[in-house]
Formats: sequence, C-alpha cells, structure tokens
Amino acid sequence: MNLLRRLISSLLLLCAVAGGALRAAAEPAIWVVKGPHAKVYLFGTIHALDQNHPWHSAKVDAAIQQSQSLWLEVPNVDDAASMQPLIMQLGLDMAHPLSSKLTPEQMTKLNKAAASLPGGSGMLDMMKPWLAGMMLSLAPVMQAGYDPNTGVELQLKPEFTKANKPVKGFETMEQQIHYFADMSDKAQLDFLVSELDDSDSAVDKFKELVAAWYSGDVAKLDALNNAEFREKYPDLFQLLVVKRNQNFTSQIQDLLKGDGVSFVAVGAGHLVGKDGVPSMLEKQGFKVTRE
Repeated sequence: MNLLRRLISSLLLLCAVAGGALRAAAEPAIWVVKGPHAKVYLFGTIHALDQNHPWHSAKVDAAIQQSQSLWLEVPNVDDAASMQPLIMQLGLDMAHPLSSKLTPEQMTKLNKAAASLPGGSGMLDMMKPWLAGMMLSLAPVMQAGYDPNTGVELQLKPEFTKANKPVKGFETMEQQIHYFADMSDKAQLDFLVSELDDSDSAVDKFKELVAAWYSGDVAKLDALNNAEFREKYPDLFQLLVVKRNQNFTSQIQDLLKGDGVSFVAVGAGHLVGKDGVPSMLEKQGFKVTRE
C-alpha cells in the first residue's frame, strides 16, 4: 500500500481536476475582472511542470504583488496525505477488479497505458474505474518528464504565505474526490475508457498542452482540454467541468461584490472556451479583460 499512497499523493496534486474575445500572447494567459470596489485576477495553471521553464511574467508578478489573497481550487494543495484515507476508502474495490469490468481489448490498452506507472496494471486492477482513470492521467505526465510537485499552485502558495497573505479555496479535497467517487458505475467506466482511448497520443498531447499554456494560446488550450471531452462525454463534461466552473464563477461574483484584490489560480482548462469562467462572468454582465 505504500506504493498506492505515493501514487495517490501525485494524483491529488493533479486533481487539486477549463470566454470572450481573446488574443494570443507569448506568456501564460491572465485576465482581470472588476467590481464596484474589487478586482479579481484570473490565472490558468498547469498542475505539473518541469523546472527548466520559468512561467512568471511581468503581468503575473504585478498581479501577485497587488493581490491581497490567493484563491486555488483547494487551499491545502500541499497536504495530499490528509486525503489518502478517503481515497483508499472510496477508490478501492478488490472484490470487483477492473479486469472483470473491461473487455479484453480494453485490458490490452490498460496494460500498455499503465506500463510507466509503478506497479503497472496490477496496481490499477484493485481500483474502482474513477481512480484507475485518474492514475492513468499521471502516466503521460511522468513519461513527458513533468513533475506534479512543481505545479503552478505549489509554487504560488508559498509566495503568498511568505507575504502573510491568506490562501483560500473554492472547493475542498473531499469535494473533489466525491466528484469522481460519486459518479455512476457507467460514468466511471466512461471516464476510464476515455483515458484508455487517449493513451497512445497522451504524451504528445500533454506536451502540446504545456506549450499552449506557456504561449497563452487559449483557443488551443480549449481544443486540447475540452473539445473532444465535451463532444464524446457530455454528461461527464457537465459534471467535471461545467458544474465546477459554475461554482467557481458564483464565488468569484461574491468576491467582486466586496473589496480588495484577489488572485484566482485554477486549472487552465477552467478558464477557456464557451464554458469557461471568463465566459460565464461575461454572461453575468462583468467585463473580463485579457491583460
């Protein structure tokens, strides 16, 4: 189980797991939204990076300096261990292994896709489909040489805590786990199969995703993050992207009704496309400006 705990720690750092007329820029995208007495910066993040590509820009640094608080998807993104018991409780099903739920063709894909993970498909076989799907999402990250421990959130949080600025979250880790664990059996299998279907191209796709993020190419970010997911698995997309974006948007609206400056940093996929937070805010009458 120590191996499983290490995998879960990496998983939590990744899922801690998408507006308007936008222009491309040669740096990660950042937007600003203003209320009567408040300002909110929106910054899309990547949950795993390498250490050789700095992402801070003058615009991002200026926004961080102005901001009085940091809002992440979850506030305790650096405390993955606290959620391990819940994941193990809700994510394991040794009485009904994956090999009894997947077709032979799907099992072949699973064996191949899991080859780069510690423990391989044997470790995944004891998991429920939702957890196995999340673990498989780690494989291309690891193969591409990226490290969840160097994700943007884990770099941003110390900057704010060192400056004695509060770090808050739109969700809790428990809520995030339940988004997946509470899915129906069919939805869980759909999620796993979607990861298996993408497994052959996942490494190249992840590299494309990171490159698009670095360059601020929001159209490509939407295409890579959301387009196929939205089309092939609309119910899952509504649950895992749209519903969460609505929650983020509602809480950002509350921030805009108050005072001060907030820096919001959530996964880049939550900020792009017609279902992204900037688009939702614009529909509520706010002006969202790309910095």
